[in-house]
Amino acid sequence: MSDSSSPADLRAAVERVCVFYESLSPGALASLGTLYTDDARFKDPFNEVRGIPAIRQIFEHMFHNLHEPRFVVTQRLVDGRQAFLVWEFRFRFRRFDTVTLQVIRGGSHLVLAADGRVCDHRDYWDAAEELYEKLPVVGTLMRYLKRRANS
Repeated sequence: MSDSSSPADLRAAVERVCVFYESLSPGALASLGTLYTDDARFKDPFNEVRGIPAIRQIFEHMFHNLHEPRFVVTQRLVDGRQAFLVWEFRFRFRRFDTVTLQVIRGGSHLVLAADGRVCDHRDYWDAAEELYEKLPVVGTLMRYLKRRANS
């Protein structure tokens, strides 16, 4: 894509990212370079890394610690070289409650480089509500603190 990428080209680039995440598997991690620039930045509530190897390591860790993780993109907004994706992340814990399907709701702000690959990816989601409250012991404490803060 050139600097004058058409809106259709940019939407197509964002669609490729959505398809990638919705069909993410350990084998798909080898193709991260087709979606992310070599020096892409990735930030979420637990990580801030730069570069494809570091991004791949985050997803390898996810596949190691969670059972059947998958993303469902529910909305997408594209404005020039920026996009915002609204998603649900579904998984089961490999430890703790291994039966219950967990859902984390969040969003991703993406900035696309001139070639249509992602150069900046930032995930937004509430780790306290969406994750910590679902863990044994920590969840009990988090729910207690939430009730106290709201009373």
